[in-house]
Amino acid sequence: MLSSNVGFHDVQPDLRSESGAGARQRRNEMIEIEEGSGNVYADLGMPDADEMIVKAQLASKIGEIIKARKWNQSQAAEVLGLTQPKLSKMLRGQFRGISEAKMLDCLTRLGRDVQIVVGPARGAASVGHVAVVFAA
Repeated sequence: MLSSNVGFHDVQPDLRSESGAGARQRRNEMIEIEEGSGNVYADLGMPDADEMIVKAQLASKIGEIIKARKWNQSQAAEVLGLTQPKLSKMLRGQFRGISEAKMLDCLTRLGRDVQIVVGPARGAASVGHVAVVFAA
């Protein structure tokens, strides 16, 4: 897991129902906070973390556009060429079985331009990465 230690923070649980020495001791406990890598799937050790974060970002943007248009899922599904249940799953983060290509198609059906840019080589020994960048 890629993370760096950010520090320690006081834990202040709701102790209204507790009293005595045990409650005072728990009141002073410290927990360690770690900064994530920016990819929760990688932090959880998932083997397809890069693909999952890209899909999550694309699904989030699709959901944002649908919400801005004040469409219900049935209206959106018809435009996107998906069933309403499949759209619902995608918007809830259950996007296995929906390809990145289909998600890009959804964005174009929503009137967005999609560009794929391949950058220059980073070096013979390093592996490139995939990132989603949304224009302002």
